Amino acid sequence: MNPAERDGVGRDMLTIDGIPLHPLLVHAVVVLLPLAALSSVAIALVPSWRRKYAWPVLGVTLAGVAAVPVAKQAGEDLMATLESRVGPNPAIQTHADLGTTLLPIALGFGVAVIALLVAGRLADRERGAEAPTTKTWRVISVVVSVLVVLLAIGTVYQTVRAGHSGSEAVWSGIGS
Repeated sequence: MNPAERDGVGRDMLTIDGIPLHPLLVHAVVVLLPLAALSSVAIALVPSWRRKYAWPVLGVTLAGVAAVPVAKQAGEDLMATLESRVGPNPAIQTHADLGTTLLPIALGFGVAVIALLVAGRLADRERGAEAPTTKTWRVISVVVSVLVVLLAIGTVYQTVRAGHSGSEAVWSGIGS
């Protein structure tokens, strides 16, 4: 029997070497989502960077967005285990609620980044045409760029709120 199972920590949730999976996965969210937000704002504002860095930005964005539901599920498992051992905790519930709110914001952000890359690619083709008759994709790419910037801000804001509430829930009372 592993030590985590002996204490009752590992019975109802996944662990890595006795450490609950949630705090490990949260680090992926709090690093990748802000990095994706910053890089997506950069490529939204500088189209030449979009052509050069589209794939890395897309990769970081997809990884960050994908980490959110995985961390959320691991957090729900951790919360259920903790509640069964020590009872409900309002600070943890606040953290869970903020994490739940992050999911749709992050998904919308991910979709907006994909839309930006598609619209930007089509705008580049439109710009390079011999006799451009329309500016449709250029206008769409500007509108999507604004949407990406707004969703990037919202994603970082909600990531910080959820992360801060989680650290507050864990560390409140420590050292006092």
